[in-house]
Amino acid sequence: MADIGGSRRNARERALSLLYEAEMKHLSGSQVVAELAVAPDPYVVRLVRGVSEHEASIDQLLARAAVGWEVQRMAMVDRSVMRIAVYELLEQPEVPTAVVLDEAVELAKRFSTDQSGGFVNGVLATIAREVRPGP
Repeated sequence: MADIGGSRRNARERALSLLYEAEMKHLSGSQVVAELAVAPDPYVVRLVRGVSEHEASIDQLLARAAVGWEVQRMAMVDRSVMRIAVYELLEQPEVPTAVVLDEAVELAKRFSTDQSGGFVNGVLATIAREVRPGP
């Protein structure tokens, strides 16, 4: 149990790769997971299926928060990272907001452009204030 943070970090990275693959193949994330020869970690499955099942409502939140940006015109990696994070904000209340945002920013910095970290942070901070109001 001590490696929850590290294993969730790895799960987010794997979920990102599967969602990227799904988008490249024009499939749902759930379809890509179903086609795997070996089932991934349960948290990976939860993230990928959750994003797939809630994609429309997640994209509505992204569209409202990313003023001047159409969701489909965002960099594919940024969009997938933010979809994972928004799903966690909405459906995984046990994961602290700061952790969701920090992990998403790190994924964006690692796998996308130099500007992605700031963009992802700004959009997700706006969404977090809406869906997880509080101190």
